[in-house]
Amino acid sequence: MIGLRRALLAAALVVMSPLAAPALAIAQPQDLTLGTASVGGTYHVYGGVVAALLTDKAGLQVTTQQTQGPNQNVIMIDDGKIGLGMTTLGVALQALQGSAPWTKGRKYESIRALFPMYDTPMQCVSLKKSGITSFRQLDGKTVGTGPKAGTSGTYFPLIFDALGMKVTARNGQSAEAGNQLNDGLIDAFCFGAGAPVPIFTQLDAEQQVNFFAWTPEEIAVIRRKMPEFTESTIPKGLYKQQTADQRSVGLYNFAIASKEMPDALAYTITRTILENNPTMLRGHAAARDTVAANASRNTILTFHPGAVRYYREKGIKLDPATLPK
Repeated sequence: MIGLRRALLAAALVVMSPLAAPALAIAQPQDLTLGTASVGGTYHVYGGVVAALLTDKAGLQVTTQQTQGPNQNVIMIDDGKIGLGMTTLGVALQALQGSAPWTKGRKYESIRALFPMYDTPMQCVSLKKSGITSFRQLDGKTVGTGPKAGTSGTYFPLIFDALGMKVTARNGQSAEAGNQLNDGLIDAFCFGAGAPVPIFTQLDAEQQVNFFAWTPEEIAVIRRKMPEFTESTIPKGLYKQQTADQRSVGLYNFAIASKEMPDALAYTITRTILENNPTMLRGHAAARDTVAANASRNTILTFHPGAVRYYREKGIKLDPATLPK
């Protein structure tokens, strides 16, 4: 497994990066593995675009590795098994506090934020023939929630509990959940990813489906119980069978690295991604939010010093709580 350790070994061979500022040299070549998530989710597609862009534009050698999602990415970054990862700010908060069951009481304090990715709105889909059109109708049902160590697998059980619902959550890859919905093995599939979610788009094209989220009252309860959520809107027309805007809750996503990553490398990665947004957009529509101004959406996770340098150059104001000490 190629991770941060190999990148650090390469640091002895220092040359000037074509994208770095004149005063900032980075090691070349850099071999990095980027942790993504399961097939059928946005991380899997978006991560492939990030890897290709960093390889083509920054002269890095970046490959992707399929993971269970944000939780596992945090663990693997902290363990030095991958050099780059992606996570939601909700999972990052759990990691820093060691508060969620998946952390087993361990605090993951070495992770650092690089660049903003996009919002992750939470949404559910059911087959139209099921008659399920609202979240409350999932009470007593079996629902796919994606990989156990992913954002959805982590948070939907908490949401069910917050709303006093008894739901059997079934974990697995998002593509697998789509197949199970088609086969009638689950009653609905609830997931959170950058919209449009690839597997949702596929279901929208192949089946008669209902898309649904929460009422304003339910959203208020969810946010009171889990303040890391912000309000989100899934716009009408994103899926052809979704004919009205849907209010939801969401978590912002950020690319992460270890605090041990060289400042020059963190700077180059951040700059390369944020200054090539048209290329990112061609890979996935969620990248419309992958812009420097959205760095301010992070109020939880400490930024890497290399990333901070880029934001200061661009005049982006960061939350003081996220600045390196």
